[in-house]
Amino acid sequence: MPEYESVFSAAAKLSVSDRLRLIDDLAASVPDDQPPTLSNEWLVEVERRSAELDAGTVTPEPWADIRTRLFREHGIGDAS
Repeated sequence: MPEYESVFSAAAKLSVSDRLRLIDDLAASVPDDQPPTLSNEWLVEVERRSAELDAGTVTPEPWADIRTRLFREHGIGDAS
């Protein structure tokens, strides 16, 4: 897969901030009807977290808030 290796090699040379932006943009570009294949461990974790949400034992936090907090905590400017 020479094209993939070429793109990966170029991306690996980016700053951490730009690599994080690229990850975010690539993840956002994956069509909703083509989710990644999850391992059994992740499926168990998803079930556990879903049960917590259904039981009302946790309060969900919007992704935008989490992302903003993480970028701030790691000294990274807005990735948009």
